[in-house]
Amino acid sequence: MKNISLDVKGMTCGHCKMAVNGALKDIDGIENVDVNLETGKVEVSYDEAKVDESKMKEAIEDQGYDVA
Repeated sequence: MKNISLDVKGMTCGHCKMAVNGALKDIDGIENVDVNLETGKVEVSYDEAKVDESKMKEAIEDQGYDVA
């Protein structure tokens, strides 16, 4: 498993947190997601053989948020 920290802009509430969390957990290969609204950080544990960072960023951006 590999871990990554993504800096997500535009999250302001519980719905935002659930949207990002749900979008990432729907991706095959994502093991764990921790969304911190206060810092805008999203910690992800994933199987790099199944998913890469660009797919995670795309899933978050599809929800209407920006990944720095």
